[in-house]
Amino acid sequence: MENYMRVLFMGTPDFAVPTLRALCESGYEVVGAVTQPDKPKGRGHHLTPPPVKVFATERGIPVYQPLTLKGEEFAALLATLDPEVIVVVAYGKILPVNVLEYPKYKCVNVHGSLLPEYRGAAPMQRAIIDGKTETGITTMMMDVGLDTGDMLIMRDIEIGENMTAGELHDELSQLGAAVLEETVNALLKDELKPEKQNHEEFTYASMLSKDLSPIDWNCSAKDIHNKIRGLSPWPSANAKLNGKTVKIHRSILAPEKGTYAGQIVETGKRLVVCCGDMNCIEILNLQAEGKKAMS
Repeated sequence: MENYMRVLFMGTPDFAVPTLRALCESGYEVVGAVTQPDKPKGRGHHLTPPPVKVFATERGIPVYQPLTLKGEEFAALLATLDPEVIVVVAYGKILPVNVLEYPKYKCVNVHGSLLPEYRGAAPMQRAIIDGKTETGITTMMMDVGLDTGDMLIMRDIEIGENMTAGELHDELSQLGAAVLEETVNALLKDELKPEKQNHEEFTYASMLSKDLSPIDWNCSAKDIHNKIRGLSPWPSANAKLNGKTVKIHRSILAPEKGTYAGQIVETGKRLVVCCGDMNCIEILNLQAEGKKAMS
């Protein structure tokens, strides 16, 4: 088989699933899927398997959920599975040196930015919050640093003016699968030309938290709009209305002008709010406390 290679996949969230699917459908032998342990979710705190585990189980791929990759136990598993390449997509843990160096073709990572921009945990969201108009996927050879390895293949994508982080996530997860497939095919044929990152140009995309959610209406309309997009669907931008917190999931820039930050300019069929530069945003989708999201 032209595409025969023993692949160990390491990934956890929804973002990683299209890449695992692409590997399965391209004829590679996926010898296992390593993912994070099940975690309690929802009001009942029921243990919930990560999306990669769900998909791998459906496909009959052995699933491994080690608490650590360090030590003899995982080293023994690695020797048993004997992968020729390890593909890593949003796994969520740093790989130790013995894992990075085990496979013949090393470890290939799929990252959701145009490296060296936005290394770290939240590249898609931070790109939108910063008002970027393009981003993309970079595949790279992993090393001991955080997203510092040599770049392999890069593909860019436009970020629309009203695109949310959730929408960008879905598009990049599909693009990531295609770029990874292209990368592994080239790896087999020895056609890759790894390129060093310019470490002086790197930016860091730190993890998101709910501390980012409150909107400061003194900021410009564009900055507030970008924040709402970048934090949708999680952790969501929010504002106070009559003393209660309202999540804001979607907005657009509005043509109206206001006279002070936080002023509600129109409350007819549209909800338009003035920002610090006297320009306005229109809120399209919001969620009151304890309620579902609504237009």
